[in-house]
Amino acid sequence: MLLAFLVVTAVTIIRLRDLFAVIMLFGLYSLLSAALFVALDAPDVAFTEAVVGAGISTVLMLATLALTSRHEKRPTHRAWLPLAVVLVTGGFLVYGTFDIAPFGAPDNPVHTHVAPRYLEQSAEEIGIPNVVTSVLASYRGYDTLGETAVVFTAGMGVLVLLGGAAGRLFRRRKED
Repeated sequence: MLLAFLVVTAVTIIRLRDLFAVIMLFGLYSLLSAALFVALDAPDVAFTEAVVGAGISTVLMLATLALTSRHEKRPTHRAWLPLAVVLVTGGFLVYGTFDIAPFGAPDNPVHTHVAPRYLEQSAEEIGIPNVVTSVLASYRGYDTLGETAVVFTAGMGVLVLLGGAAGRLFRRRKED
């Protein structure tokens, strides 16, 4: 059911020209994705999707929309090349899923590599009872620090771009 809602939302987003409605539907799409992640027993991913996808991204897109027009301009030509690229890429992605191990099988590589060690020994090694926290804060600490630095840098870049665009818009309105 969630996948059907995701597909309907995506098709609606593609067909709309009102950018405010598109932004609201992107937020809805992120919340539906978060619900799908919860259904797949990935609440930490669902929480991240809800915060970043539905929260921060929606706010940033609304801030950008305040600096542009509300309606998308009609294209002057048909975009067959982008459609072909999307279809070929989608075909490769679907083809790549044929080698994925069955969902939930106990002999999947994810269950036979480091996960058992983390589950059994992280409380003793790290001293943190929550396995997810111990993995993110200790085993993958540098990786998490790098991800945080990337997100911070992207956020600062967006703020600089929005600040520059807002300043130009303010100066233009002041001159008029």
